[in-house]
Amino acid sequence: MVEYEYRVVSFTRADSRSDIRRTLTEHAEYGHWELHRTRIYLGGQQRTWLRRKIIRAPRPH
Repeated sequence: MVEYEYRVVSFTRADSRSDIRRTLTEHAEYGHWELHRTRIYLGGQQRTWLRRKIIRAPRPH
């Protein structure tokens, strides 16, 4: 079974699309996060859920 850890990144209405794209790209490239879900709320706030696999080393016997 694959386990994931999640991170929520919030953006305000004042943030430009290029700033949002740059931030998400940095998380993807350097933190190995992938886009899971994006929601845009009334008032313009945007929340993006990122996820990445949790890799566990097998226990030695």
